[in-house]
Amino acid sequence: MSQTNFRIPLVATFVAISFLSPSLSQAQTNSPRKIQTPDTAAELKDASPKATPHTNATETAPKAKAPVKVEENEEPAVSDHGPAPRRLRQHGLGLGIGQTMLFGNYGKYGQDKITADLLYSYAASHSFDLLVDAHMSTHKDNSEEMKLMGLAGSIKGRMFEYDNFSPYFLAGLGFYAPQADRDGSGQTARKLTFGTNFGGGMDLRLNDNYVIGVMAQMHWPFKVQQDSGSDLKGYYMKLLLTGMYLF
Repeated sequence: MSQTNFRIPLVATFVAISFLSPSLSQAQTNSPRKIQTPDTAAELKDASPKATPHTNATETAPKAKAPVKVEENEEPAVSDHGPAPRRLRQHGLGLGIGQTMLFGNYGKYGQDKITADLLYSYAASHSFDLLVDAHMSTHKDNSEEMKLMGLAGSIKGRMFEYDNFSPYFLAGLGFYAPQADRDGSGQTARKLTFGTNFGGGMDLRLNDNYVIGVMAQMHWPFKVQQDSGSDLKGYYMKLLLTGMYLF
């Protein structure tokens, strides 16, 4: 009797465990899984993918951007009304043709006439050029005669530039050798003297190699002393149409 009473509770316990075991297993299966996130920077660093010796370098290294190709022959953009770019250290050779007008005592011995001058220029900067003028002419008036010879150097300063058009002023010094054949007193001695020149003008660049313009230049040689007779003094002005070839 006592053994039978002991077996009944044991069998009931076993049956209850058998029914509860599937429910516990299903609850464990349906429970959500926890996602572990790194808490520190060290864990993030350790979690980063590491390259293996067999990894291709092109897969891990960032792709380099292709260099931008710049055309060397492209000209800078120029505004429609802005100054066109000027070439520096550029030489110029040309002619000036126009009227030579005599003043002072020079006008007593000769008449005005059309003459030609030889011009040379050098572009030293964007604003200033060197200009050299070489000229020689003979002016007659009845039995009298006036001979002019000069080599004048001046600085040509551009006031502003509008597109290919540029007005300028100039001033400088030079060497002169005037000579007069005076009626009654004979010919004066030709002596080399110093002098000044100044003036202004306008240039128009047709292209990179040709320039045309207008120039007015006053030449004022210093007084030429004479051993006999009166000293020779005077001045003259040139109004020229100019043309230059740049190279």
